[in-house]
Amino acid sequence: MKAVRYHRYGDSDVLTYEDTERPVPEAGQVLVKVAGTSFNPVDVAIRAGYLREAFSLTLPHVPGFDVAGTITEVGADVTGWETGTAVVAFLPLAAPGAAAEYVAAPAEVLAAAPRTVELADAAALPAVGLTAWQSLFDHADLQAGQTLLINGAGGAVGGYAVQLAKQAGALVTATASARSAERIHAYGADQVIDYTTTSLPQAAGGRFDVVLNLVPTSDQETAALVGLVADGGILVSATTPAPEDTTRKVRTAQVFARSNAAQLAELVARVDTGDLKIHVADRRPLSDLATVHDLSATGRLAGKTILFPA
Repeated sequence: MKAVRYHRYGDSDVLTYEDTERPVPEAGQVLVKVAGTSFNPVDVAIRAGYLREAFSLTLPHVPGFDVAGTITEVGADVTGWETGTAVVAFLPLAAPGAAAEYVAAPAEVLAAAPRTVELADAAALPAVGLTAWQSLFDHADLQAGQTLLINGAGGAVGGYAVQLAKQAGALVTATASARSAERIHAYGADQVIDYTTTSLPQAAGGRFDVVLNLVPTSDQETAALVGLVADGGILVSATTPAPEDTTRKVRTAQVFARSNAAQLAELVARVDTGDLKIHVADRRPLSDLATVHDLSATGRLAGKTILFPA
């Protein structure tokens, strides 16, 4: 089969589109014929070797921890899944990934794929959708009637966070560029602040029960976000760690998304009812993965990008 692999850590030129053996599912795994995977920025850090202490890879490594595809083989000790079933999953980050024609996936992380979108596009849901869900509900315990600020709502996680928060009954203020503003308004945001032209503390107009930070921030910017949390509230960050403000009882939490099949199944159900929209900015063949890494590293990636076997 064809796959993108890297045999050593390094720049994007270590990514090689090459022939390799098709994986064989072990006990507890299924073999998935990949319809699509999606690019996530952490792939760049893993490939460069910055996270080698956190994720122990076996080289050569196939990247891509989001997958959408069809089960073609079921390993031993797997129940509840059969060949021909369309599935999505957030794969273990250190395991061989889905930037390939086939991937062996643990059955425990699978959810049935949404029926109302193209199967390849469903790969834009697992990791970022779960990050949004876990940020809002596992960490922030977001409740109806609360106020929420999402810093970086124009990104993939932010788009899902806006939709999920509005469905939970929150009052949502979001930061986004003009390019994303219309889409974020359509997702239900009550206020959209253009961070490229407006100072966030001044434009926010007050404090929030929950602040969700989805972009890297400087120490000064992080402190400003903590200052926008109401007394007794929480700042949840998927990027830069933030200090707590014990005087005002402001808590902080950092999100490290984890695979959760039940939560992913709930997200899929909302896609199929039309309550959760999947946004895909670009679609490319797997052979373009190195280019996608470069575009991301230089801030030129259009947005959530799906990669598919040619």
